[in-house]
Amino acid sequence: MFLTISTTGTPERPATDLGFLLHKHPDKAQAFSTSYGTAHVLYPEASVERCTAALLLEVDAVALVRRGKGKGRGGAPDAALAQYVNDRPYAASSLLAVALSAVFSSAMKGQCAAKPDLPARPLPLRIEVPALPARGGADLVRKLFEPLGWTVAVEAVALDAKFPEWGDSRYVRLELEAAGLTVAEALRHLYVLLPVLDDAKHYWVSSDEVDKLLRAGEGWLPDHPEQKLIAGRYLSRRWSLTREAMERLELVRLAEADDTEVKEIDNAVDAEADTEEKPIPLAVQRRDAILAALHASGAARVLDLGCGQGQLVQALLKDVRFTEIVGVDVSIRALTIASRRLKLERMGERQAARVRLFQGSLAYTDNRLKGYDAAVLSEVVEHLDLPRLPALEYAVFGSARPRTVLVTTPNVEYNVRWETLPAGHSRHGDHRFEWTREEFGTWARQVAGRHGYEVEFTPVGPDDPEVGPPTQMAVFTLATATTPTTTKEEKAA
Repeated sequence: MFLTISTTGTPERPATDLGFLLHKHPDKAQAFSTSYGTAHVLYPEASVERCTAALLLEVDAVALVRRGKGKGRGGAPDAALAQYVNDRPYAASSLLAVALSAVFSSAMKGQCAAKPDLPARPLPLRIEVPALPARGGADLVRKLFEPLGWTVAVEAVALDAKFPEWGDSRYVRLELEAAGLTVAEALRHLYVLLPVLDDAKHYWVSSDEVDKLLRAGEGWLPDHPEQKLIAGRYLSRRWSLTREAMERLELVRLAEADDTEVKEIDNAVDAEADTEEKPIPLAVQRRDAILAALHASGAARVLDLGCGQGQLVQALLKDVRFTEIVGVDVSIRALTIASRRLKLERMGERQAARVRLFQGSLAYTDNRLKGYDAAVLSEVVEHLDLPRLPALEYAVFGSARPRTVLVTTPNVEYNVRWETLPAGHSRHGDHRFEWTREEFGTWARQVAGRHGYEVEFTPVGPDDPEVGPPTQMAVFTLATATTPTTTKEEKAA
């Protein structure tokens, strides 16, 4: 994935001023780590008369597959080869737009401490993008860039030069030239319009994308004739976000027409009033889902297996319906922190009688765990090595056998919705694995069948139509008049 920015100069205004604007020295080749690979900045030429900066993005295609599980452009779940062989490492897209923002962030903001007057100076600019996916063809490329002051040279790339009868691909070679634009304006144009032409994004589009669009579109997007198309495509055709963006762009246009500030027009809400709903943290949503499931089961005596620092135990103690709560963890340090959190030493006698903490390993059977109404394994199973899961399974479902068991674990498919999570990485460094919904469902149904339970699944957090919820929960209920089947290995565990 490749892009160049060139300018020309004179002895009074050398072309190498481009290095000051981009904050990258022309005599150095620099590399920057991104979530999707490595971005390189180098200067093929740097003289007083002409200077060219090149941005080369090496995309880790395998990591993208691991992170995206084959979803999105270039990787369909039913086409295993297409997950690895696609255009993402080569054709300019939202991957390159994110790299532009990360590597040239100060330049996009128009900042230059070394030469403060330089960012506002229009330069003769030439931008070349050798491979650009353009859904809409050359005509749309011109409609997007020409109103911004660019002279556009766009050439369709043939599917195969040896077979012209096959026609053109959806890729183009793009050359842009302008004499009256600043480097900051040019970078902001590219940041927005590259993913618009591709008509796809490699990450989940949330409400903060509207702010990104308006920041990058400041000064040019409110009056662009293709404003609606740009907003719709940039926001991945999420119409609620597109509507919000269009409404805010209209406010900007009205403010400019009245020569006033947006805040003076949009004054229907008191600026001091906090009317925006704060997002509920996933950990809180998870505890709420667990409490709701325990209420539905009618449980009064509850085990928190792998209780960690006692957050769930603390929440259970606040509900008088739970008459006995036991927290179990293998870590003494975690139990010590939990004890401090719960203030066990200062707890009243009646409250203290409801709660116990003790050390124990879920890889071994423990008679202390028998006889309880419910057991919770919240974000626990993914911390075990897969070969140790059968031992945990028998200790909980085969030996302790509470009437209800709740198991929550991350849904790895949802990881693509976190832009800041590096490709191929788990959510936590100690996770031995993270399951897809299908993998978790298969494991849970097999466990239920072996030990005489029935199982249902509940999403925790926003249930994305493509990749599901961030957390998945299985609710196991002990079936009546059933006899569990156990293997010799489970008995030995």
